[in-house]
Amino acid sequence: MGLKGRRVLFISYNGMLDPLGQTQVLPYLRSLVSTGVEFTLLSFERNKAFDPAGQEGTRKLRAALLEQGIDWRWLRYHQSPSLPATTYDVFAGVRFAKALVQEKRIELVHARSHIPATIAVALKRRFKLKMIFDLRGLMADEYVDAEHWPMNGLRYRITKLAERRALGKTDAIVTLTEKIWPIIREWDGLRGREVHHAVIPCCVDLKRFSFSQHERELRRAELGLDQQFTLVYSGSIDGWYLTEKMVEYFASFRRNVPDSHLLWLTNGSHERIRQLMMSSNIGLSSFSIRSVAADLVPSYLSAADAGIAFIKPCFSKLASSPTKNGEYLACGLPLVINSGIGDSDALVEEYKAGVLVNDFTAEDYAGAAARLVQMTTDPGLRNKMRSVAAQLFDLEAVGTDRYADLYERVLGW
Repeated sequence: MGLKGRRVLFISYNGMLDPLGQTQVLPYLRSLVSTGVEFTLLSFERNKAFDPAGQEGTRKLRAALLEQGIDWRWLRYHQSPSLPATTYDVFAGVRFAKALVQEKRIELVHARSHIPATIAVALKRRFKLKMIFDLRGLMADEYVDAEHWPMNGLRYRITKLAERRALGKTDAIVTLTEKIWPIIREWDGLRGREVHHAVIPCCVDLKRFSFSQHERELRRAELGLDQQFTLVYSGSIDGWYLTEKMVEYFASFRRNVPDSHLLWLTNGSHERIRQLMMSSNIGLSSFSIRSVAADLVPSYLSAADAGIAFIKPCFSKLASSPTKNGEYLACGLPLVINSGIGDSDALVEEYKAGVLVNDFTAEDYAGAAARLVQMTTDPGLRNKMRSVAAQLFDLEAVGTDRYADLYERVLGW
């Protein structure tokens, strides 16, 4: 059938000026433009998009996206009080999107997560459009697992009701993992109904994330590293991310490799990390903390020898695909990860892309440390890790191709 000239409205509740919009929305759309799709993008932007100091950057991004074939429109994101603010955003989104559908003669609405899916359901009801619910995660269950919402509280029940309606109306579902699909396939709204489905993990632009020997030498000199084996953690701390457990693992790792180093790449509290490291008798010479711009992350990853990420194992995380796993692998780093997060176990068990920690015990840490040391004696390890990234997380060969195939299936239905 082909996608040339097909008109898609992509709705994101994440802003395009935010890091997630920059890394997990725009790269996909830019790549999908090459298939001939005509995109209109609607996002919800935070205050900086409307502040005088930020408006120039917003105008520049809009102009750049127009040149790339993406017509970007935006509304203001409202944060608090949370339930009334989100309700307001949904109604504002429906009203604005209805005008866009008519103006741009939209055929398909691609809703990224639950709030956009609620908007998409209203558009489908009014205009008989095709709809894709790009699930991303289990929103209500994540808030419960994070202990932000009580199970069966008002916000949980409202979100689950909206989710059920979206599942009952959508023509297709995108999940981040294989593991969650058999579970949600039996949920109210989907049970017994024919829908298209695609598994598309959080992918990585392999042209941007790659190992560089030059950058490695540059960053290791900057960090004062000589021959020290260097673990890296990149991203937020605390919350879903088990910061204390990662410190525990590194303390155990140092018993195997005393002259080792842990590099933290985070905008989180540097003082929090320093306190945790020092309380585990890890001296200042054995760790570094940097807040770096997104475009410099691959450079700093090149300085490392392995990437670590421990995430709280719980039901909602069966639906998660940590972006950092693909970024580490793309830069040639083996993984140190814990079990029970989406499809990540298979990265170790099937693809031999790192080591797995199962229960956060001293014995488990020691075993994983020994296995990691053994892995890194392989002179071809970086190339092997890169090949896993290319096979599983390539933005173009995995992300773009699977989205394009899903678009064709839905529009041809």
